[in-house]
Amino acid sequence: MRLLLAPMEGLLDFMLRDVLTRIGGIDHCVTEFIRITNTVLPKRSILRIAPELQNDSKTAAGVPVKVQILGSDPICMADNAAHIASMGAWAIDLNFGCPAKTVNRHRGGAVLLDEPELIFDIARAVRSAVPASIPISAKMRLGCNDTGKMLDCARAFADAGMQELVVHGRTKVQGYKPPAYWHHIAEIKHAINIPVIANGEIWSIEDYWQCRRESECDDIMLGRGMVQNPALALMIRQGEQEKLSWSQMQPWLLQFWLQVQQHVDARHQGGRLKQWFNYLRDEYPEASEDFAMIRTMTKADEISAYLFADRKAA
Repeated sequence: MRLLLAPMEGLLDFMLRDVLTRIGGIDHCVTEFIRITNTVLPKRSILRIAPELQNDSKTAAGVPVKVQILGSDPICMADNAAHIASMGAWAIDLNFGCPAKTVNRHRGGAVLLDEPELIFDIARAVRSAVPASIPISAKMRLGCNDTGKMLDCARAFADAGMQELVVHGRTKVQGYKPPAYWHHIAEIKHAINIPVIANGEIWSIEDYWQCRRESECDDIMLGRGMVQNPALALMIRQGEQEKLSWSQMQPWLLQFWLQVQQHVDARHQGGRLKQWFNYLRDEYPEASEDFAMIRTMTKADEISAYLFADRKAA
């Protein structure tokens, strides 16, 4: 059984990956997607999304990190994957799951699930360009508008040489609206001969076990549930219902805030912290109170004085 931390563009960046993997329970992570267009990206652009490449492809806690790329041109995807591999990537992941309209409009992410032949060409080109010692995986949804090409897409990934496949249990048009249709993931699992990892709508230990039963997958990828409850992976592993207390969360919040202040432009620092608090308040009443107080604050010093006076980082 493995627990993976999902890529979430604009939310689960390297700073939050660092904190959540320090808290524990995660086997490996995947970066936010790196958008590939018509050129080989410079190292600085790749390191901005995947700075863990400078630490043996691991977070500070020692958790391996896959670098995820997104695009529709097989040659450009292959060239960039080879470049990322040369930078020391532990593994590379291909994004065919993003439902964002701006991404889909430029032929990226889940919209390509209507084109299983192109999916095969991209996956095969990347696999051929990267040394065999570096695993290549992919992430997909159940389809674009419906599930009609779901199995064709899954077989395209398997036939192209992907080592494993993450499946988010909704189509592009279903977005993130509950429920996730985990039983369809089981259909995919039975149709291909590579490991399948289930993803989508896992907020609790009960959700985890229900997902495992319906998807028939041993390995699970956690996303928004981990952002809302940072101890979720540990709770699943230990079979315990008790989350971290709000007091226990304070050093981790401070750890994150210090990184935000170091890496994020001053005008966006408050917004980045508020974004996490917005998720935490569904789990912690105290977070709702703090969020209400800081939501109108714009200066980092003001936020620090209110939230983190006399608190120490983990």
